[in-house]
Amino acid sequence: MDFASSPQTSSPLNSVAAALGDWLRQHGRWIRAGQWVVVLFYGTLIIVPAVLPLPDETAHVFTHLTVFAQFVFWGIWWPFVLLSMVLVGRVWCGVLCPEGSLSEWVSSKGRNRAIPRWVRWGGWPFVAFAGTTVYGQMVSVYQYPKAVLLVLGGSTVAAIVIGYLYGREKRVWCKYLCPVNGVFGLLSKLSPLHYKVDATAWRASYAPHSAHTIRIQPINCAPLVAMRKMEGTSDCHMCGRCSGHRDAIALTVRSPNTEVVALGEHLASGWQTLLILVGLLGIAIGAFQWTVNPHFGEAKQWLAEWLIDRDILWPFAENAPWWLLTNYPEQRDVFSWLDGGLLVAYVMGMGLVMGIGLALPLAWTTRVLGPWRTQRFHHLSQALIPLAGCGIFLGLSALTVNLLKNEGIPVHWANDVRLLLLTAANLWTLVLAHGICQRYAPSQSRQLLALAALLPALALVDYTWALMFWIW
Repeated sequence: MDFASSPQTSSPLNSVAAALGDWLRQHGRWIRAGQWVVVLFYGTLIIVPAVLPLPDETAHVFTHLTVFAQFVFWGIWWPFVLLSMVLVGRVWCGVLCPEGSLSEWVSSKGRNRAIPRWVRWGGWPFVAFAGTTVYGQMVSVYQYPKAVLLVLGGSTVAAIVIGYLYGREKRVWCKYLCPVNGVFGLLSKLSPLHYKVDATAWRASYAPHSAHTIRIQPINCAPLVAMRKMEGTSDCHMCGRCSGHRDAIALTVRSPNTEVVALGEHLASGWQTLLILVGLLGIAIGAFQWTVNPHFGEAKQWLAEWLIDRDILWPFAENAPWWLLTNYPEQRDVFSWLDGGLLVAYVMGMGLVMGIGLALPLAWTTRVLGPWRTQRFHHLSQALIPLAGCGIFLGLSALTVNLLKNEGIPVHWANDVRLLLLTAANLWTLVLAHGICQRYAPSQSRQLLALAALLPALALVDYTWALMFWIW
């Protein structure tokens, strides 16, 4: 059977997509060989700069490996990996990610233990993201190569250990514990590409007297997706291994709104809501914002005077090791315990304030649409995914802009692009929210009231970015 001509891939775009999925399957060995090139490149960029002297003010991207690595990781790699999730789903995870490749490889030679309950706890995507974000700020991961080795290298070592202990040729780390797994899963909901499962074709493949014979090859789904019941793209790593399986799975094109609007009613969860409201729209914003907030310095000065007046001096000590708080005297960059405490309080406080500030209008919107339903609240929160993803991209790309500025490249266009991206994200959020409201309230007037109730949430997020880029 020519899968490209089956009913679910009959359109020209779907035929092209299905052929691409088949290509990924057919060239899987080459792809997995190429993954080792990525591993080598990644390993070089996190290990070598950590043993080199820190660059001085005359160093540039193409004259010092540490500056080059900084630009690659924070200026190009992470911003555009996030963007790729929206454009093509989790192709990065399945085709290029060095941690996933290493974890799967070592899993093929490991202990093959059953996955314990603590690993499968649903809160890890939020906790790991929040913890890594806060810790990264404490050790200045964007600025110093030893911090990069500690944070990214530590994550890679953990992925290898988990892969060695649990599963057989599986990516247990990626499925449950990766700090960005939850973020990638949310952003990939907006992808126009996904592997669609044709339930009818799947059932027909079991028929003993079917009109055609299907040669069924066993599939190793490394991220542990139940392929027959697969919905959406959050868990799928888009590696293409299952393309054409049982003549029932194909890479297809869909509306980028489909998963949030149509599937969110039963796929949205409380942990995802927490990650969106408190993680991406709170803690992450605080991590990007604290260095440019003039009131942070004022609060530090007030608290310092208060402590001195009471003869409490230990918070001013600068004896924390570099792996706990930033400590680089030769760069005149040392955090005291007071600095570290205020930093953590600010970032976590932003998570709390934004979480509450966003939950209130979402709760009111939920109530406008009918009697209270917690699942409807979680569903509505997913409308904020474009705004959350745009914010993370803006925050990371601010580092890109600063690095370009240091290289003497004009960046006068940056704020115009930021405004354009924020506007597009707001409009996309409203489109998603309207689609969700239509599922719960047939009355157009009630739908408009619900959208109006949601507007303060959008205004709050926009205000935080306006403070960072245009006011402060």
